[in-house]
Amino acid sequence: MSDNQVVVGIHAAMALLQKRSGRVDSLWVEENRKDVRMRELLKLAHEKRITVEPRGRADLDRAAAGGVHQGVVLHLKVDRVSNESDLDELLIGLDRPPLLLVLDGVTDPHNLGACLRSANGSGVDAVIVPKDKSAPLNATAAKVACGAAEYTPLIRVTNLARTLEHLKAYNIWIVGTCGEATASLYDSKLTGGLALVMGAEDKGMRRLTREHCDHLMFIPMAGEVSSLNVSVATGVCLFEAVRQRSR
Repeated sequence: MSDNQVVVGIHAAMALLQKRSGRVDSLWVEENRKDVRMRELLKLAHEKRITVEPRGRADLDRAAAGGVHQGVVLHLKVDRVSNESDLDELLIGLDRPPLLLVLDGVTDPHNLGACLRSANGSGVDAVIVPKDKSAPLNATAAKVACGAAEYTPLIRVTNLARTLEHLKAYNIWIVGTCGEATASLYDSKLTGGLALVMGAEDKGMRRLTREHCDHLMFIPMAGEVSSLNVSVATGVCLFEAVRQRSR
């Protein structure tokens, strides 16, 4: 089974079993682990009628594909990733201005997971990424996301620029981040329908992506470093949006 079909770690497994147990196929647990947290997980799996299979450490290591599994690997029935056909349905179903996060060229699963965690914490309705040159939602990303990958939709699109243009039909303001922008994050309007676009750490947004943004902004830096890690920058921008939208 490929690593983009598993969730690893007790915290992430508990979150999925509590909220979306219908997506779970089976639960592998380390055969000799019998601590309190494991007993709580097994009790929940029993309540949700999930098949539990005791496994050796070697089997869990292979299934987790490098992820820190803590003796827990949960197998999914279906892919957790949606596509552009689901985007319209999501937007139509919202009863408030949408808040979206767009990641252009984020290829590190750790960064993807951290961005998903910040997205969920800030109330993002969906995270949009291109199908090409984007990190997979694998066991590593799901682990770093700490359960957020099970709640916040990840939508992969074939043509990101076309998707950004399509979002404008829903009165969604497209705001990109780049160091060359002249407007500060704290002077930018982040209320109403919003899609926040974050680029790759090394190259930033692609040219075509930038051209489809309605507004560009930068994060003011007070120290010697010129930029932040993309997942940290994402959290900073999203929670400024939360602050503005909660006034």
